[in-house]
Amino acid sequence: MSGFIAFLFLLMVSALTRADSLSLEAAIALAEARTPDVAALSAGVAAAQAAVRPAGRLPDPQLLLGVENLPVSGPERWSLTRESMTMRKVGLMQALPNGARRRAEADVARAAAERVLAEQHLRTLEIRRDTALAWLERYYLERRGALLDELQRENGLLTAAVDARLSAGGAMPADALGPRVEAVDLADRRDELDAALEQARAALRRWVGAASDVSLAGEPRDYPLDTVRLRAHVHEHPELAVYTPATALAQAEVHAAEAARRPDWGVELSYGKRAAAFGDMVSLQVTMGLPLFAGARQEPAIEVRRQALVRVEAERAVMLREHQRDLEVDLAGYHALTRQLERLRTLRLPLARQAVDYQLASYRAGRGELRGLLQARRELIETRLRELELEAARAAAAAKLHYIYGEGAR
Repeated sequence: MSGFIAFLFLLMVSALTRADSLSLEAAIALAEARTPDVAALSAGVAAAQAAVRPAGRLPDPQLLLGVENLPVSGPERWSLTRESMTMRKVGLMQALPNGARRRAEADVARAAAERVLAEQHLRTLEIRRDTALAWLERYYLERRGALLDELQRENGLLTAAVDARLSAGGAMPADALGPRVEAVDLADRRDELDAALEQARAALRRWVGAASDVSLAGEPRDYPLDTVRLRAHVHEHPELAVYTPATALAQAEVHAAEAARRPDWGVELSYGKRAAAFGDMVSLQVTMGLPLFAGARQEPAIEVRRQALVRVEAERAVMLREHQRDLEVDLAGYHALTRQLERLRTLRLPLARQAVDYQLASYRAGRGELRGLLQARRELIETRLRELELEAARAAAAAKLHYIYGEGAR
């Protein structure tokens, strides 16, 4: 069954790779499927989970084979049959670590597996976030490119209109220079944008490979952000989630060190085969560890583990404060971008378009100068480009908050 699921997953990845366009969701799925980090962490998870089953179990018994009381001098030397005490011995020995040690060992293995799982979850969210940011960066750069193309077409129409008016004697010769200067400025912006687009494709290629060369499909996601919920669940940030099993691991290691103060046991059962003239023997013995020097041996090791636990708890407290601060900073930035974008769309952009319309009407009627029209167009161009800049920044801020503070909360 697992093989069939893996086959279907490979088919899905292959279909995504061959697609003619790349949506945001497909890019994220493809990044998760092909990023080596995920495979490495999956292997780590499998290894850690495999280590849980044998943890805390008794060690394997040991087989004993030997000869006891073999004479090495006198007339019976090297004889296995003439001395009554000589016997060939076979037996089993089983070490019996104390129960606290075994329980601590099992706890350590389980906590280690949980920590690897938490690290895998964190890395998966980081991959989703970084892939989304790379996709969004390319998407909004392409939107800027489309806007520049539109502005260049408008500039061409304006240039033709000025030339026609100049031919009819309704304009000054200097008027013909303004639209051409604007065209050069737009061409410079286009070159800068093309370079940025190449960098954006390279950034996206880091996550999706050759699929970064196809066109993008769909619109950016509208990430729902519940401010109250984000603040209430900041302690569930995936980086903080790693500290939960890390703390459990440190506690289990403290218990394991404390268990070393208790004696371990061992039992040995053996059978001794003597010569035919003598009877065989059975031996049973029990061993017990003697932790007599705990102050010099076990106690320092316990203190080391206790301090490691204190360090882990302190690091988590520090990180929690940092993420609380970062969340407030990110939320403030997101809300500021939202307000700026709303003002631009409802106030600044309509005013800029109205200014262009007024200047164009005045110029066509012969009552205005071309310089005023070009200035109004420049302000409109800057406003429209600023709109895309704010929209891109807001989408990136929402993606960061969603994948780490929203989707990351468990």
